[in-house]
Amino acid sequence: MFFSGDPTTRKRVDLGGRSSKERDRQKLLEQTRLERNRRLYLRRQNHAAIKIQVGFIEFEFEFEFNIHCYIAALHVYVMLFAFAQGAMIVLVQCFGPQSAFFRQLFFFFNARNVSDISVLVETCRLMKHFVQESVFNYVTGDVVGLFAGIDYSSKRALVDFRVKKFAFACIQAVHQNRKELKDQLFVTPEESNTPPTLLLEAVVLLIDSRLPWTCKESMEIHSSYGRISSLERVLTLIIPHIGQKPCICPNIDPRWSFFSQILTIPFLWHLFPYIKEVFATGRTSQHYIHQMALCVQNHANVLPHEVSMELPGYACLLGNILETAGVALSQPDCSFEMGVDLAAITTFLLKALPPIKSSRESSMVSDDDMTAGDEVMELVINRDLEKQITSAIDSRFLLQLTNVLFSGIHLLRGPHDEGPGDKEVAAVGAACAFLHVAFNTLPLEHIMTVLAYRTELVQLLWHYMKRCHEIRKWPFLPYLSGDAPGWLLPLAVFCPVYKHMLTIVDNEEFYEQEKPLSLKDIRHLIVILREALWHLLWLNPTSHPNVGKSVSSPPANKMLPAEAIQHRVSTVASEATIDGTRANEILKQAPFLVPFTSRAKIFQLASVRQRHGSHGVFTRSRFRIRRDHILEDAYSQMSTMSEEDLRGAIRVTFVNELGVEEAGIDGGGIFKDFMENITRAAFDVQYGLFKETSDHLLYPNPGSGMIHEQHLQFFHFLGILLAKAMFEGILVDIPFATFFLSKLKRKYELHTIALAYCNEHYEADISELELYFVILNNEYGEQTEEELLPGGKNIRVTNENVITFIHLVSNHRLNFQIRQQSSHFLRGFQQLIQKDWINMFNEHELQLLISGSLDSLDFDDLRQNTNYVGGYHSEHYVIEMFWEVLKSFSLENQKKFLKAAGSASEEALDRLPTSATCMNLLKLPPYRSKEQMSTKLLYAINAEAGFDLS
Repeated sequence: MFFSGDPTTRKRVDLGGRSSKERDRQKLLEQTRLERNRRLYLRRQNHAAIKIQVGFIEFEFEFEFNIHCYIAALHVYVMLFAFAQGAMIVLVQCFGPQSAFFRQLFFFFNARNVSDISVLVETCRLMKHFVQESVFNYVTGDVVGLFAGIDYSSKRALVDFRVKKFAFACIQAVHQNRKELKDQLFVTPEESNTPPTLLLEAVVLLIDSRLPWTCKESMEIHSSYGRISSLERVLTLIIPHIGQKPCICPNIDPRWSFFSQILTIPFLWHLFPYIKEVFATGRTSQHYIHQMALCVQNHANVLPHEVSMELPGYACLLGNILETAGVALSQPDCSFEMGVDLAAITTFLLKALPPIKSSRESSMVSDDDMTAGDEVMELVINRDLEKQITSAIDSRFLLQLTNVLFSGIHLLRGPHDEGPGDKEVAAVGAACAFLHVAFNTLPLEHIMTVLAYRTELVQLLWHYMKRCHEIRKWPFLPYLSGDAPGWLLPLAVFCPVYKHMLTIVDNEEFYEQEKPLSLKDIRHLIVILREALWHLLWLNPTSHPNVGKSVSSPPANKMLPAEAIQHRVSTVASEATIDGTRANEILKQAPFLVPFTSRAKIFQLASVRQRHGSHGVFTRSRFRIRRDHILEDAYSQMSTMSEEDLRGAIRVTFVNELGVEEAGIDGGGIFKDFMENITRAAFDVQYGLFKETSDHLLYPNPGSGMIHEQHLQFFHFLGILLAKAMFEGILVDIPFATFFLSKLKRKYELHTIALAYCNEHYEADISELELYFVILNNEYGEQTEEELLPGGKNIRVTNENVITFIHLVSNHRLNFQIRQQSSHFLRGFQQLIQKDWINMFNEHELQLLISGSLDSLDFDDLRQNTNYVGGYHSEHYVIEMFWEVLKSFSLENQKKFLKAAGSASEEALDRLPTSATCMNLLKLPPYRSKEQMSTKLLYAINAEAGFDLS
């Protein structure tokens, strides 16, 4: 409240027993009543002379009165009356330096007190009318004269102080009562003279850039923009005060800055479209974005408390910044530093944002996916706010940001051995940090295609990584933690964008035009990726409860260097079969880092461990198999076995056509012969369970159910059969189609057919082909028609939807038609072989595990693993001659030898090499010459009778 009078007067004490305050109160009430009547009389008397609205003069002093408030209100009334009568001198004296009114107003002003605000509002109304009714046309002169009189320079300090206090009081009054005044804040001064409008218009007058007490950073409000609210006028004038020369405004606490208090308002630019233009142009946005970036770097939390869970301040700030970023980045004076700061602040804010799903992903989540009692812990952002953010990060924004960051980078590249410069490192770090967070937060379809095809990001990042790798120096990026390698962030952004490009590039572009990278660069990229994965998974693995635990090993310092290395290799191979070890993690996440031969040995080692487990070594299953009913007998006996029995040893006894058991003890060779024969019969296309591609590769027959009533049970059995062959290390001659092998890895292949269609480069109007979204199936003379989409028979294939048609056809042929057969096959297969072990190999490597190599045979390995008996040894002249003869054979005869050496025979060949298939034993007569040995071996293997049982 206000105060006037002599502060030195001594306090009077009434000893009569009655409080002087009580007497003064009664007297004051009586004076107030008389004064109210007097004012009512004067108002009626002068109504015709007063030309302005003075609604707030009728003060309803229903709050606690005192003499100070009364005097202040009387001051305002006198000034209004004087102005109405044209008494300009009296008005200037009331506002001028000699007036006691402002001294009392600013000293006792309380923005929460209704009477104080009323006085302030009427003061603002008085100043506004003074300017409007002034005989002068130059507004600034009127305002300066009102506060300073005729000599501003001599009273500058006092006038400046009062003007600032006046403006601050007006803003404070609006801010403290914003909830009560919220419905009046957006009214234009042309529409109404409400209290907040008068307060804010007074501020507009006081901070005009033409006035001597203001800095010159203010924006001029263009009348061509149309009518805007007083609040928007004030903000438009205030926000350019950015603390730069010649502005002398002191830097304020970031917690009360424009970006913290105003830019965090949800959908700000919908409320203030004119401010949006002011903020996005000139130095304004660069200044505030730089201030925000400094707060981010200093880890300063300057955002206000959340108003709503769905509209958090950081998300609103992000949306408002991004909505103006496109305009700011397109300005001619937009600097590289501006791009770095913008990337830094958007990266920081995006990190806090929960992942935003695309409309397609959101539609896939239904209410059925939520069970009763589920608690949704994830923060949900307002849909309109999500749209504001995702719409702002569009192709234009991404293109402009990359241009600002990387423009001129190629001109800054030094000699080859110097590596990237500081500016290039800063650009790569800022761009990659932002994009990495964007990949994890925003729907990829919004950004990936733009980055891949409308920017040079892939080429720029590749050139950066290639040079760093060549000089073996990766600059530190400040966006990473201290111990993170410098290649981590560029690779994390480069790889998904490059992968996206590869999904559309055809063979001609990839191999002939060498797009998007040359074949030489691709080989270099593979080296970088392998080294990076090795560092991540082995040298610097993420924390894992068991990762890094090694099996016990003797101290390396007690062994020779070669022995220590060999022991280390064997230790790693052993660890690879143990879940949770670091080597096992590498095989799961990046098996291609380990050579195929090593992975094959690890797979065999895992199989051996499972076969010789606690129960497997004692498990013995014996099959009695009729040769002319091998498939039926095997199915009836094997399909009922438990997983534990399947992992154990199986011994086979063959029964001939007469029902007599064949001679021989199964030491592994007869079981091998059994597996070769049964797989040959079961996977024969004549049996009807499998079909062949044009390349004679096998895949499940879509019409198998028309031939075998229990076809799905047979596929389950065949899955067990193939797994058992791989489990025992028995090679079977079954060439599978690649897309079917993908089913063993639970992958779905759409690529093959889709690329085949795309490579046709059909340039005419596809609708002329009269294709519809239907597919015709023809199985054993029975034709059926299936729609690829609901109502597909009425949807014609056009140039616009042909890609969708190709993918639907591919999915139908490769996945849908054989889904049941593949599912049952996989179910049986995984009874013996876990998915993790199959995922160690790609489709080509799986075929090698099943059938062996078609290119060459490793006879050196075979020789090293051969045991000799009967007087033979590794240096015997017959053995030396044998290996030389075997190496001289053609690849086809070498394969025949291996096949014959382990197969059974039904007829004996005199003095030819023979075999005991029960033990995989070759009986080699002591031939005297290479020619004789070669002739006998070739005769035996080409007779296809095998080597006789002894």
